[in-house]
Formats: sequence, C-alpha cells, structure tokens
Amino acid sequence: MDPATDPSTEEVFDADIHAKAREVIARYPHSRSALLPLLHLVQSVQGYVSREGITFCARHLDLSEAEVSGVVTFYTMYKRRPCGQHLVSVCTNTLCAALGGDAVYRRLCEHLGEDGRPLGHEETAGTPGEQGSITIEHAECLAACDLAPVLQVNYEYFDNQSPDSAVELVDALRDGDRPAPTRGAPLTDFRSAELQLAGFFPEEAEQSRSDVDAPTAAEETVRGARLARDRGWTAPAMPDDVALPEVEQK
Repeated sequence: MDPATDPSTEEVFDADIHAKAREVIARYPHSRSALLPLLHLVQSVQGYVSREGITFCARHLDLSEAEVSGVVTFYTMYKRRPCGQHLVSVCTNTLCAALGGDAVYRRLCEHLGEDGRPLGHEETAGTPGEQGSITIEHAECLAACDLAPVLQVNYEYFDNQSPDSAVELVDALRDGDRPAPTRGAPLTDFRSAELQLAGFFPEEAEQSRSDVDAPTAAEETVRGARLARDRGWTAPAMPDDVALPEVEQK
C-alpha cells in the first residue's frame, strides 16, 4: 500500500510530511536505516510517537509495526504521550544529583504541579502542544558533568542551574519567552527541534547556519586541552609495532 494513501495515517500526516519522509529515506543506502530520523519527523508533527506514527514509519520503510515499536520503546527521546511546547530534561545522574540536580528536579515538579500534587516524570503542565505548556523529565547523563547541575530545554543546554534559576527559566517559558541557552543553538519549541533532528533546518540560510554553528563548548570543557596546548603537553606516541585486532568483514 502507498503510505500516502493509507487510511490509518492520512488524517495525521499530509503530503508534505510524506515528501519529507521520502527525502529522509533517500539519504540512506538501506531504507531501514532511516527509522530514527523518521521517528523524529513523526514527533515534529504530533509531539510524540502515536500508533499512527508507528504505522507511518512501518509503511514507508517496509518494516513490521512490531519492529518500529521496539525501537520507539527502547530510546527515551521518543515519547509515547504528547509533549508540551517545551520539554525540560533535568539531569539526575550521579554528579548532577550530588551537586543539586535532584533538588532542581524536585523543585520544578512541585512548582509545575497543581492542587498540591507534584508533576511526575514525563507529565505536562498545561495542555500538550499549546503555548507555554511544559513537559518535565528526569534524564540520565547529559554529558555536561563539568557544568553540573544542568538541564536541557528541547535538548539545548542550561548549565550551572539551581532550584531558583530553574524555576525562573520555566516561568519564562510559560510566559512565552525563549531565554538563550548557555551554549548551542537559539531556543525553539519541541516540535521544531524534532524537525531539525530529522534533518530539516530553516530555509533562510543565515538562520540555519547560526543554528548549526552556535558555540557548543564551554570554557570549563576545553580548559584542560588549552592548558596542555599552552604548556606543550602531548600524549605518548602509539608504538608502530602494535598489532591491531582483525575485524570481521560484514
């Protein structure tokens, strides 16, 4: 069946999304390799991966829905419930937790909750997808231990957070503001971020380059490398006679 005429998905995904799906698939020598970006494309439309989204990917890639579901349920970036306009991910892994990440997460859950009930993991304050709605999650390591505690908004970094600064951040998001991340691309909404993860950037070249070329390394991250450069430190050379293990041909 032509995915574009599948009655189970045609009310959700329009011709433009089907065209984008075909463009994604054409990037890969094997169509099934396109599943991950295709799932991000689905989330850019619905804000999560629905049953229709699973069917959409399966039809385009000639996979079973079970195969697609197995991937969706394995990776935490694919959501099974509609996300808010902004996804706030608080790192609660070891170092962030020790430096206050647990306190940041707890404070945000209490602040975004209603009637004395704190918000839970992957729950949303407000109506998902609408202006100012916030979905919160605790996340495993966000790879920014030198800037702990950290959180992300739609996968952009906000470093060196505290419970108070995190509350100020989510309040600004709820008011419609888009504070500048500590580093990385300018802040956008969750669905637009998902479209970029699928490989589609703004058509306006200058804006697109600013998103891609935005600074991603903090001073704390590169300080060791700069110190080594300034002092002329180098790693020991690899001996020439070390035999590398044979790699089985696939």
